Amino acid sequence: MIVELRFDQQRPRAWMRHLLDLLAGSGRTLQLSWISTSGERPAGLDTLLDLERMLLRRGQRCGGDREPALLETSRASYGSPEVVIDFTTAPREADCPARLYLRPLFDGQPGEDAALAAILAGDLPVIDIRDEISGAVVWSGKPSGENASGLGGALGATMARTGTLLRGVLESGPRAQGVRHDGPRLGHAHSAAGFVARNLAMSIAKAIYRLCCYAPHWRIGWRYTDDAGIWSSGDLSGPNWHALPSPPNRFYADPFAVTWKGRTFVFFEDLDHRVGKGTISAVEFGDTGPIGEAVPVLEEPWHLSYPFLIVQDDELWMIPESSLQKTVSIYRCVEFPGRWERHATLLSGVELADATILQHDGLHYLFGATRDDDNDGGYSDTLSIYVADDLFGPWRPHALRPALVDRASARPAGHFVRRNGRLWRPVQDCTHGYGGALALAEINALSPETFEQTVHHVIEPGPRWPGRKLHTLNRCGRLELIDGSVIQPKLQPLRRMARANDPVAVPAR
Repeated sequence: MIVELRFDQQRPRAWMRHLLDLLAGSGRTLQLSWISTSGERPAGLDTLLDLERMLLRRGQRCGGDREPALLETSRASYGSPEVVIDFTTAPREADCPARLYLRPLFDGQPGEDAALAAILAGDLPVIDIRDEISGAVVWSGKPSGENASGLGGALGATMARTGTLLRGVLESGPRAQGVRHDGPRLGHAHSAAGFVARNLAMSIAKAIYRLCCYAPHWRIGWRYTDDAGIWSSGDLSGPNWHALPSPPNRFYADPFAVTWKGRTFVFFEDLDHRVGKGTISAVEFGDTGPIGEAVPVLEEPWHLSYPFLIVQDDELWMIPESSLQKTVSIYRCVEFPGRWERHATLLSGVELADATILQHDGLHYLFGATRDDDNDGGYSDTLSIYVADDLFGPWRPHALRPALVDRASARPAGHFVRRNGRLWRPVQDCTHGYGGALALAEINALSPETFEQTVHHVIEPGPRWPGRKLHTLNRCGRLELIDGSVIQPKLQPLRRMARANDPVAVPAR
């Protein structure tokens, strides 16, 4: 298959090189066409991006940076393209022989300026991939910008997920739109210079905040409830929430609970701010709450989090996240709760976060948030699914690769739940940043070839669970668990003041 990529000759950017790497291979031959357009480049834009790179990113490059060397990339033509991917605003030629003529749209408009306009208005755009031949939108996505730094980083993040969508169309074919379009933006558009200045000021403010507070600082909430809790109410109402005590310099997150051999333990990510690497710890729960102190149960040379638990063949297994290793490994419990041994690698060569497994219709499905880029793209907007006949594999990719690109409903947030004959999963809604809220999504279709879900409830932190974020939901019997972030000053007098206004605060330790 010959795929022709058409770029604006006036705007060679680093994200284009990533796109070429992403689309290469798999029986595809790529050829480039540099198009000279009549559109004017925003005055001083590249100077501002250079300023960002020096002051905001300390010299680190991003997808929005100019890369003139790309213009020297081979212009060889291998023949008439079967697929054209056009990033310019130039009209399609009437006699173009391609069977697909794909044009990315950013909030409904083509070209880099449309993407920049959305970013300057305060958000990353909805990305549509439109086939200019049929006029149909063949897939849509909503990127997350939690890994984007400044204007150049936001442009790079947008284009990184545009590449993800394009590869998905080429590999899995057209599909129904997967994200909601909210209509025209109501925010105030900033000038490029104003946007860069604002981001530099925010960067300074964040640096000051980190000098005074541990950031981010997550904590676990728990309660006992006799009904279905959040799954029935769709909010945080019901019995009062309690915070699991933790040392001031450590945060606890990603709670998973299990009753095993007559005892109930909550397993969670345990991160020491002074080290910056997560391990897995556990604390026992009794009829009235936690019993004793948290104990370490698993540590590796790399970061661990999200200790997903599953029972199989009368054995207890854990799949902690180790996405930076680009592996998904499973551990067997050899002595409950504190001894675990690595048993097998389920996936390798993939950066997958929050692996969550479901047994459904005789098959095993592994859900996780994936990234196909190392720099700009967000890590919460892309859902990939793998399928296996057995827990230990071999695991094969789902027919939809990926299954979803949507920052509001892609990333897993805990165990699947079956209620009244319907299948649900908690998801992270990262619309307002990583882990900003929870959402409850009903699975409408799931097979090795299909996946559809509908989000019914979005649950945000509030007076009953203060803080800025909320990103995990699990349950074990009557015990319901969540987690969220909270301001945690480094100095004890400031911590005392923060606890005074916190309805779920625990005694100082």
